[in-house]
Amino acid sequence: MVVDVSAISIAIASAGVLAASIYYILQIRHQTRVRQTDLVIKLYSIWGSKETLEAWENFQQEEFKRYEDYTKKESFVDKNIVCIFFEGIGVLLHRKLVDTGLVADLFGSQIKFTWEKLKPTVEWGRMKQPDLWQWFEYLYNEMKKREQQLAEIK
Repeated sequence: MVVDVSAISIAIASAGVLAASIYYILQIRHQTRVRQTDLVIKLYSIWGSKETLEAWENFQQEEFKRYEDYTKKESFVDKNIVCIFFEGIGVLLHRKLVDTGLVADLFGSQIKFTWEKLKPTVEWGRMKQPDLWQWFEYLYNEMKKREQQLAEIK
C-alpha cells in the first residue's frame, strides 16, 4: 500500500486546522470567563466605594411601610444608589454577562435583604410604574433559585 505525499500533507493540514480550532475555542471560553470576572470585580469595587457603602448603611436604617417612605426626598438618592446597582446586576445576569454563582457569592445576602425590605413598596409603586425595579426582582429570584438548588444538593 503506497501512501501518496499529497494525502499525508492533507492529513497533516487537517490535523493542524482541527488543533487550531480547538485552541481558539478554549481561548474564547477563557477570555469570556476573564471578562465576566473582571466585570464582577469592578462591580464589587463600586459596591465597596464610600458613596455606595454610605447609601447602603442609610438604606438599612430606613423603614418602609408605604411607598411614600421610599420616596422621601432626604433619603431618595441613597435608596436609588442601592437599587440602581442591583437593577444593573439583574440586567447583566439576564443577558448572561455575569455568572450567577459569582454574583451570589459576592452580593447574595445584600440582594436578599434589600429586595425583601423593599418589596412591599415596589408592589405599591408598580401601580404607577409597572416595570419598577423589574431586573432587581429578576436578580432576587435568580438568587433564590440558586439557593434552592444548593440546598437540594446538600
